[in-house]
Amino acid sequence: MNTKHKMFVWMVMASLLRRRSRMIVALLAVVVGATILSGLEMIYYDVPRQMSAQFRSYGANVILTPSGDGYINRGELEKCVAEFTDEELEGYTPYRYENTQIHNQPQTLAGVDFDSVLKTSPYWHIVGSLPKSSGQALVGAKAAESLGVKEGDSFSAVNTFEVTSDINTADIPSYEMYSDPETGEMYCDHSLDLTVAGILETGGSEEDYIYISLEDAESLTLSDRGCDIVEVSAAAMQERLTEAVERINESSESVSAKLVKRVTASESTVLTKLQSLVFIVTAVVLVLTMICVATTMTAVITERRREIALRKALGALNGSIIAEFMSECLVLGGFGGILGSVLGYYFAQIVSMNVFGSSIAFRPLLIPITIAASVLVTGLACLVPIKSAVDVDPAIVLKGE
Repeated sequence: MNTKHKMFVWMVMASLLRRRSRMIVALLAVVVGATILSGLEMIYYDVPRQMSAQFRSYGANVILTPSGDGYINRGELEKCVAEFTDEELEGYTPYRYENTQIHNQPQTLAGVDFDSVLKTSPYWHIVGSLPKSSGQALVGAKAAESLGVKEGDSFSAVNTFEVTSDINTADIPSYEMYSDPETGEMYCDHSLDLTVAGILETGGSEEDYIYISLEDAESLTLSDRGCDIVEVSAAAMQERLTEAVERINESSESVSAKLVKRVTASESTVLTKLQSLVFIVTAVVLVLTMICVATTMTAVITERRREIALRKALGALNGSIIAEFMSECLVLGGFGGILGSVLGYYFAQIVSMNVFGSSIAFRPLLIPITIAASVLVTGLACLVPIKSAVDVDPAIVLKGE
């Protein structure tokens, strides 16, 4: 750095320090603006993840069903869920429904994967516990009332089915098998002993079913057929979910995928409104920051009118005056942007914890954006005051008029 540049830097810093009370006001305005800008930027980019996590409590947002009268086998299921990345896929739960007799009453049993069911149905309220071993059942509140059972009670589910060639009769006790006297076809009344591990309360149709493990469902029916429906919970925006659903429908002839509109549409609507609100608040804050900086710099330049007039009378060019004042503004903007970037993260963290109940991800790439925005806003705010400095008439000012 040569002597001329050193002198210029000294002049800029000396000017800032001599009027530090006004410059502190301008700096605080920039810091506040940069803090809110940085914080809202982080919230804006983290809102989709936060909102998606909140909406997952409402259940699955994609449903897979057989295209025809068949079932969804394990191979097709794995192929379909592979359309979602590991980061997007919260979980998926296959369901298999079977009509049975319990206490001589018709009841519907649902075979389910208990390891994943709470990932797709986190709203389930269970009195007791989820089944942890074979022979345990989760009974819906309405079904429990109908059967007169409670936690810890035992009952038997009886499944009646035709004995066909694909069923291993060696696994069927002889007393369970009988033939139709008219057709001669063989039937079986196979039973499964179950113990109530918990009672399910949701306030919805889930209370009508009795849930058992998929393994128990296979044991009861002596069949390992596929599932009837699969619930998928994916942390992704509606556009991404729509794309995945379309790809599944195009690539699979036996599986039909569709979005749960009430979940995905609500998520998209709320997210759009929230992001719009963040954008509006950010714009208002930046405008207020510009006004505050412009007002402060106008006052500074008014105080320095005689100094500016004297410099111009001694031959100073307008360019040097513009460079000095613009440098002061850019120093304020840069320093305020740096402080605001740091404070913005803590501001975003406080907002995220109070609104969403979870911490926010730190995004280093937003720091240079915040600093650049702060410098730009401060520079724009100084344009009008600097123009007034350039327009100073030395003759009039030095005469005291």
